[in-house]
Amino acid sequence: MASPATTQTVRPLDTLRFDTAGPPQITSVVTDHLRMLGARTDHPGRGDGAAAGSITLAGGDFAPAHAIATWAAPASGLADEATVQAATGIMAVHGRRDGSPRGLAADFAATATAVLTVQGLLAELVGQARGGAAAQVTTSADRAGLLTVSQYLAAAGADEGEAAELAAGGPPFTSAEGVLFELETLDPGAWAAFWRALEAPAEAMRKGWRPFQFRYATACAPFPAALHTVTRAHGWARIRQAAARSGAQVCALRTLAERAGEHDGAAPWSLTPLGSGPVLGRPGPPPPGRPLAGLTVLEAGRRIQAPLAAHLLGLLGAEVIRIEPPGGDPLRGMPPACSGTSARWLALNRGKQAVEIDIKGEADRARLREMAAQADVFLHNWAPGKAAELGLDADDLAQVNPALVHAYTSGWAGRLHDAPMGTDFMVQARTGVGEAVRPEGEPAAPSLMTLLDVLGGLLGAEAVLAGLLLRERTGRGVRVDSSLLGAADTLTGPALRRAARGGNPRRPAGFRQPLPTADGWIAPTDACAAAVAAYDLRALTTGEALRQLRDHGLTATAVTTDLSDLHRDPRFAGSISRDAHGAPAVPDPWSFA
Repeated sequence: MASPATTQTVRPLDTLRFDTAGPPQITSVVTDHLRMLGARTDHPGRGDGAAAGSITLAGGDFAPAHAIATWAAPASGLADEATVQAATGIMAVHGRRDGSPRGLAADFAATATAVLTVQGLLAELVGQARGGAAAQVTTSADRAGLLTVSQYLAAAGADEGEAAELAAGGPPFTSAEGVLFELETLDPGAWAAFWRALEAPAEAMRKGWRPFQFRYATACAPFPAALHTVTRAHGWARIRQAAARSGAQVCALRTLAERAGEHDGAAPWSLTPLGSGPVLGRPGPPPPGRPLAGLTVLEAGRRIQAPLAAHLLGLLGAEVIRIEPPGGDPLRGMPPACSGTSARWLALNRGKQAVEIDIKGEADRARLREMAAQADVFLHNWAPGKAAELGLDADDLAQVNPALVHAYTSGWAGRLHDAPMGTDFMVQARTGVGEAVRPEGEPAAPSLMTLLDVLGGLLGAEAVLAGLLLRERTGRGVRVDSSLLGAADTLTGPALRRAARGGNPRRPAGFRQPLPTADGWIAPTDACAAAVAAYDLRALTTGEALRQLRDHGLTATAVTTDLSDLHRDPRFAGSISRDAHGAPAVPDPWSFA
C-alpha cells in the first residue's frame, strides 16, 4: 500500500479501530495499549474465556491487521498463566531466592505476551506503510515465557558453570522496626562503607559482595545470614544515614495501596513529535515476516533493558549496530561463556554489529552524530541527563536527522520526585511489585528475576515501533521514552485497580504455588488449583501425578526445575536451538503469515 504519511496524526493509531476477544489476562493489556496509542473500539469488554486471543486493527488507509495470541500449542497442555510459568522456567528462576520453584502471583507471561502482540501489530502496520503486504501475526505465552528467561537459559547451557553460587537467599533486608528494604550500589567501596557504618562483621561483608553483585544474573543472593542480623539490630533512620554517608542507596518496600494512591495514570511510554524531514533511504518494500528490513537502529545500551529492545527490533528485520566503548562491551566477558563469549550477553546481542566509540571524545561524538544522520532509530539507556550533556539528546540529533526516532529507556522517566536509583530491584521495591508477585500471607519481596528489566525492554521496543509508525504517518521524527516504572505499572495494573477500588490488591494465600511429587513438582492451572490442593501427590512420580489428575478432569503440568533440560522438553519440541557460539537460543516470539 502507499504510505499514509500525509494524514494528520497525533498518536500512531489515531483513526484506527480494533476488536478483541480471548483470554482477559492477555487481551486486557492489549486493549489498554491500543487505546493509549490512539485506536478506538466499539466493544469495550476486557476479553472473554476463549483459549486464543483474536485482535483486529483496521482503518486509516491500512489493510486490516490481524493478531492471534494463544497460551501455547494445544498439544503442550499449557492452558494458562500458571502452567506457562511452570513449563518455561519462570517458576524455577523466580524461586531461586527461596530454594524451590515458586509462581509469580502477577501475570508476567500474559503481560509479556500482550506487549509482544501489540509489537507485532505495530510492526505489521509499519511494514504496510513501507509498501509491504498485509500479514497476520501470531504470538504465544509459551514463547513469551521462553524469551523472558532467555538469559538464564543461555547461562544454564553454557560451556562453563556460574561465577557465583546458585543457592537460596537474598534481599530484602529488615530494620529493627520491621521496615523491609532494598539496598543498591554498583560500587564495592560503597557496599563496604555501608556495612562498616552498621558495624557488620568484616568477613560477612567481604563474602556478601559477590553474590550481591551477581544477583542480577543468577536471580539469587546467598550472602551470609549475619548481614540480615546486622540490619535487624539497627533502626531505619540509622540505616538511611549509613546509606547516605556511604554512597549506597536504600528503598523501603512500598505497598500496592501506596502506589495506587500516587499513580498518575500515565501511559508506560510517551511519544513527542520532533522535526519534519524526508525518511532517509526509502528502501523497497520489506519482505514477508521482516517488516523492519532496510531500517537501521543504533543502540547505545548496557545490561538488559535497551539491548533487549534492540534485539527485538533486529528480530523484526532491522539492522542493529551497537555503540560500545573502546575495547568493547565488558559484559561480553561475563561468565559463564560459550566459545569465549558470555552466554547471557549473546542472548540479547547475537546478530548485532558493533562499533567502538569513545563518547567522551568530541571526535567520536561527531562520528556518532554522522551515524545518526543515516539511521532510523537511536536507542540508549544512559543515566538521566547524560545524552543532553553529550550533545546527543533528541533535539541535538534532530538537527542532523529530522526523521530520527530517538528512544530513551530509563528507570523512572522523570515521573517520581523522590525516586531512588533506577535499577530493576529498586523500582520493584518503590512501586509495590514486591507485594504483587507474592500472595497474601507472605512478606513482600521483589523477585530476583529481572522482571522489570525484561518487561522494560519489551515496552522499549513497543515504544520504538509506535514511534516508527507515527513517523510513517506524519513524516516527522519522534522522541520516545519508556521506563522501568512503566513496566512496573503495566505488570501490577490489575492489582493497582483492585487497590484503587478499596479491595485487597494481593492474591489469596497459596496462590500459584507448585505442589511437590516424589521426583519433582507439578503446577495446576489457576482454575484447578483449589481442587488439586486436596490431593497428596508426594508419593507419586510427576508423570503418575499428572495422569491421576488428568483422569479426574484436572489440568496441571510438570514444573521445569533445570533450564538446561528445556531443549529436550517435548512441550517445546524443536523450539530451542543453538547459535553459532553454541549458546541456547529461544524462538522468535512472533510469526507472520
